[in-house]
Amino acid sequence: HAVFTKRREDLRRHPGEISFPGGRYEEGEADLRATALREAEEEIGLARDTVEVIGALRPTPTLATNFAVYPFVGVIEPGQEWTLSAREVAQVLELSLSALRAGYGRRRLVRRGIPIRTDTYLVGEHLIWGATARILGDLFDRIGELV
Repeated sequence: HAVFTKRREDLRRHPGEISFPGGRYEEGEADLRATALREAEEEIGLARDTVEVIGALRPTPTLATNFAVYPFVGVIEPGQEWTLSAREVAQVLELSLSALRAGYGRRRLVRRGIPIRTDTYLVGEHLIWGATARILGDLFDRIGELV
């Protein structure tokens, strides 16, 4: 399974979209790994010491906001209880990697009035696209047919 957040609908950036927990580096943090762990704890209550970071994926640009996302892959025990950041997170989603892989497709979306054709993952009503879909694609390329 992979853990995602569904962002609140009233956010200024990426409202209602599905993403991985994460955010900006803060001055004084040891490295981007520490940033990722802090952000996951702040957004969904995932305690840093419960995550075994096993690697990093390639930096992924966001096209709309012009950021670079530096994703880390970690393993956690199943059955986590989530504590959502009321300011940012509407819902935590735990989606199976096999369902994500099965839900892959190139789809035509309209964003800000502009039609785009892009990689997506659809699991039930949950549509993942953009940088999050590109990060998932990198993960699937790396793990191959393990899942």
